[in-house]
Amino acid sequence: MALVVQKYGGTSVGDADRIRAVADHVSRTLDDGNEVVVVVSAMGKFTDDLMRLADDVSPMRPPRELDMLLTAGERISMALVCMALAARGVESASFTGSQAGIITDTDHTRAKILEIRPDRIREALDSGLVPVVAGFQGVSTDKDVTTLGRGGSDVTAVALAAALKADVCEIYTDVTGVFTADPRVVPRARRIAKVSFDEMMEISATGGRVLMLRSVELARRHGVPLHVRSSFTWEPGTWIVEEDPTMEEAVVSAITDDTSEAKITVGGVPDRPGVAARLFRELANRGINVDMIVQNTGANGMTDISFTVAKTDLDVSRDTCNQIKGDIGAADVTTDDNIGRVSIVGAGMKTSPGVTALMFETLYKHGINIEMISTSSIRISCVLRADRVADAVRYLHTAFGLDAIEF
Repeated sequence: MALVVQKYGGTSVGDADRIRAVADHVSRTLDDGNEVVVVVSAMGKFTDDLMRLADDVSPMRPPRELDMLLTAGERISMALVCMALAARGVESASFTGSQAGIITDTDHTRAKILEIRPDRIREALDSGLVPVVAGFQGVSTDKDVTTLGRGGSDVTAVALAAALKADVCEIYTDVTGVFTADPRVVPRARRIAKVSFDEMMEISATGGRVLMLRSVELARRHGVPLHVRSSFTWEPGTWIVEEDPTMEEAVVSAITDDTSEAKITVGGVPDRPGVAARLFRELANRGINVDMIVQNTGANGMTDISFTVAKTDLDVSRDTCNQIKGDIGAADVTTDDNIGRVSIVGAGMKTSPGVTALMFETLYKHGINIEMISTSSIRISCVLRADRVADAVRYLHTAFGLDAIEF
């Protein structure tokens, strides 16, 4: 008997028909001889509706009260799923994040899980029940309701799977798996049957929209196999597992794109130790996550530092840089929100020369200028003009043979 954690996203429980379809699938999984734990998101765009309601009520949104409001969506979903299961003769019990033993820190709206105490979930399973858990939420060490931020239901599912030592964590969404590129950008993109944790982390971090990075990191840390599937077709999807050293990996597995970032350049900075440390410490103190960083070669004792941040953090980042500009001796601060990033990801890049050359040659051939470059052992990212990102993804997808690869 296998223990399966199944997470259903907002589209999977978007209306009564979808909830009944979920209940049917849970019932089939039980009939196959498995134990099942279900984790649900809020229905459809319900969380967005609650956010709009909060805005309509007041310009002030105390984080504690916002968390209390937003967790209502998942509680509605879990109760409705239990009702649908009851109609199929499946005994179940719903659990909020706190009832499921999800203990978080005290950082409202973006809490991190500190501990899972799954005693009640285990007791429910031992009693023959299907536990249905509200995703995206927990209870803080101060005993307040908290939310886990974007992608929080995925994190809930993986954390429960790790604590319960589940055999697999299935992530159900409206796509059939992880693709070689965004199918909306590259119509010939193919579904990948299997990808390593490391590759999936890079895909998620560079614009892949199927799984949030936090959930993949957690799965990798605890060795939880993930299976991304569609709740509309129920067909096998993409497995995210440990890299198999005995198998030859694809040189490039996926091309990702992201236009959600902006670039900041702090120009005319004295080229001496401690300047960059001061700059990025101030940004960190404001809660700004910096992504790509490039420091130009110094000339006449001066240099420029460019970096990217989320567009949502651009105003705070610009203000922070301007506030300390005088302290660090910078000449100016400029911003650019018309950029995008294109990345190639593949475990086989570690042992395959010529990947970088082919990427740059392809972009050059099509007149696409590269503004910033960042690399890891299995990823190369380039910052381009935003209006050339889609073209770059299509050209690179073809150049690396992904149009024709059968996974």
